[in-house]
Amino acid sequence: MSNRNYEVFEHQGTPIKSWTRGVAFEEAAKEQLRNIAALPFIHKWIAVMPDVHLGKGATIGSVVPTVGAVIPAAVGVDIGCGMMAVKTSLNAMQLPDSLAALRTAIEHAVPHGRSAQRGMRDKGAWKNLPDDVANAWLPLATQFDVLQHKHPVLKNTNNVNHLGTLGTGNHFIEVCLDEHNAVWIMLHSGSRGVGNKIGTHFIELAKKDMERWMIQLPDRDLAYLAEGSEHFTDYVEAVEWAQHYAQTNREVMMARVIRAVRTVLGLPFDASLEAVNCHHNYISREHHYGKDVIVTRKGAVRARLGEMGIIPGSMGAKSFIVRGLGNAESFCSCSHGAGRVMSRTQAKREVSLDEHIQATQGVECRKDKDVIDETPRAYKPIEKVMAAQNDLVEIVYTLKQIVCVKG
Repeated sequence: MSNRNYEVFEHQGTPIKSWTRGVAFEEAAKEQLRNIAALPFIHKWIAVMPDVHLGKGATIGSVVPTVGAVIPAAVGVDIGCGMMAVKTSLNAMQLPDSLAALRTAIEHAVPHGRSAQRGMRDKGAWKNLPDDVANAWLPLATQFDVLQHKHPVLKNTNNVNHLGTLGTGNHFIEVCLDEHNAVWIMLHSGSRGVGNKIGTHFIELAKKDMERWMIQLPDRDLAYLAEGSEHFTDYVEAVEWAQHYAQTNREVMMARVIRAVRTVLGLPFDASLEAVNCHHNYISREHHYGKDVIVTRKGAVRARLGEMGIIPGSMGAKSFIVRGLGNAESFCSCSHGAGRVMSRTQAKREVSLDEHIQATQGVECRKDKDVIDETPRAYKPIEKVMAAQNDLVEIVYTLKQIVCVKG
């Protein structure tokens, strides 16, 4: 009997190794993974994290190493999406009894959400660009000019006016306490509108390449760009830029949140005791099992030996600051969160507002019907997710949110 922590199933000779003991693993996600495994350029195997669930284009919670090709839909459209967390010198006793003013200040400091109506200014974008955002854009501007010259479709996107903004869906800003009552600030976002456009544009170019070369795929969304082709080079450049944008986006937001917290509390505090800033939707050039490969992590965090990462739970659940164990079998990866067990539509249909209010008790956050799709029951239990990957990471800090701002 093997003591390994993962299970294996194969498709057309390519193993799929999944760290899913004790957690839900839907059959539709397995079928999607089989489609990816059927591609001829997969290196060794696919690694599946315990937060795995069906995704658009490719499976969320998957680690896909490739040689000679890249699949734009396996990265997706929220390129560079990830987490940032900082530990402060504050402790719980220094916080006010009511956290409502803290939440309001954060909401004012960082645009969030989206105005869906046409012709209406998007509340999730900057109307007047602040100086700190304009300065953060400068290192990104030159390469973006090159990208939009090659691909004019990128020109009229939300680029600089989305820098330092949160977005919608599962993106959030939180104030948390660790097990020693130290105050942390944590946030989750990516490359916003411009990253979405880059992803969408190159997914369509890859599909056109497949048609031109008459390549039949098990799923059209798995259209790929072959190394050496014009679009491959452009895509890799564009993705690396979007990943830089996403990291900068998180840094700008974090600086603004720290300033907002200082203003509300009227206290000086150190916000640089520890900091982690990690992607979980991205590509990375790495060396595994004797080959230089492109590793696509869609809903997965790199966890090399000693490397720090963040695994958040849902609203009302715990989150974890982790240290990688460098497990080569997972291509040095771990989960990026708890992983959904309900679609957004299903959650809104099945979870009552009363249940959501009860599940987020003790957290200063939105408690209205429009955030029920993010309610804790829509996600896998984070404790089971962590248990399933105890050979991938070790827990350094356990965080519990006390303020949560959603888009």
